[in-house]
Amino acid sequence: MKVAQINVTCGSGSTGKICVAVSRLLTKKNIENKVFYSQGTTNHPSGVCFQKPYEIKLNAVSSRLLGNWGFEARAATKRLIAGLRDFKPDIVHLHNLHGHNVHLGMLFDYLRKSGAKVFWTFHDCWAFTGYCPHYDMAGCDRWQSGCSACMQKKSYSLFFDRSSALYNRKKDLLSQVDFTIITPSLWLKDEVKKSFLSDKEVKVINNGIDLSVFNPVNSDFRQKYGLEGKYIILGVAFKWGKRKGVDVFAELAKRLDPERFAIVLVGTDDGIDKGLPDSIIKIHRTKDQRELAGIYTAADVFVNPTREEVLGLTNIEALACGTPVVTFDTGGSPECVDETCGIVVPKDDLDGLTRAINTVCVTSPFSFENCVNRAKAFDQNDKFSEYVDLYL
Repeated sequence: MKVAQINVTCGSGSTGKICVAVSRLLTKKNIENKVFYSQGTTNHPSGVCFQKPYEIKLNAVSSRLLGNWGFEARAATKRLIAGLRDFKPDIVHLHNLHGHNVHLGMLFDYLRKSGAKVFWTFHDCWAFTGYCPHYDMAGCDRWQSGCSACMQKKSYSLFFDRSSALYNRKKDLLSQVDFTIITPSLWLKDEVKKSFLSDKEVKVINNGIDLSVFNPVNSDFRQKYGLEGKYIILGVAFKWGKRKGVDVFAELAKRLDPERFAIVLVGTDDGIDKGLPDSIIKIHRTKDQRELAGIYTAADVFVNPTREEVLGLTNIEALACGTPVVTFDTGGSPECVDETCGIVVPKDDLDGLTRAINTVCVTSPFSFENCVNRAKAFDQNDKFSEYVDLYL
């Protein structure tokens, strides 16, 4: 058996790391495999880049000008298909295809004729909308019957609203190929079942984390930042903005006593820092994931006020380090916690969020052990083995 994965990256970013983890597991089982990717570089021996750096920029500009998101990248897709034909995979596993890296029409025409068994992990909602990977914040449900007059057009197309045409084109193309959909959360599975893909088989396989990296770590974080005697409220993201709730932390800084509470945000940059109160500790980047594990361990509560989320791996990383979670009831984020390790608050309920933080910090209802045990349900070795089980 031969397995080909297709993604934007290989080894970097959340989806790229998933591809490499699955690839390594396949290699251990002596299953020949390749990861076809389009952006960045990799030292993974099974990685095959099919797009040139200048093409990424050209395709991005063309998509923005013409509005044909997902139907550019002809040269790169031709190269990808040539690589697939040479490799002759029995299994083709699709991941993110909306990084200006493939022409959906060309790729699905190949898949329809190839005879390969096809799986597609939906890491967001893009496959069944005209443009949008996410639509919660926009409050849009037009994708359930047919996209048009896209509320978020400006994020994807400067001039032309092709949401209706792209929606119908995807609907037609995806109906011609038999494939199994994999979603990281029950929430996303339910969304798929409301879409034009409702007749497809959908399997839920949660994303996993590396528990050899994310586990309780002794660190000098409290001493380094002078936080002895304070409750540490932690937020972690790698692209802060309203979607991830950066404004919520600014509001929390006003509501919580700075003598008792310290807010720490990891993953900010100079632009984000300017919009945050001075009382918030901002950390642009960490040296490595073990350093991040030390920060998670030092925190009293991990707060995730996300407004759009497929699952929420940062929740699980925090739990693995023994830290309870408070999250908005958004997407699949509540699926990461249960009554033993966290509190779910209605989205944008700042009063409820403040109460939940006080509850976790002051009364400590969640044990260190229960948090760690909950994270074991998301061990990447178990989760990615589920992918391989589907292939066999």
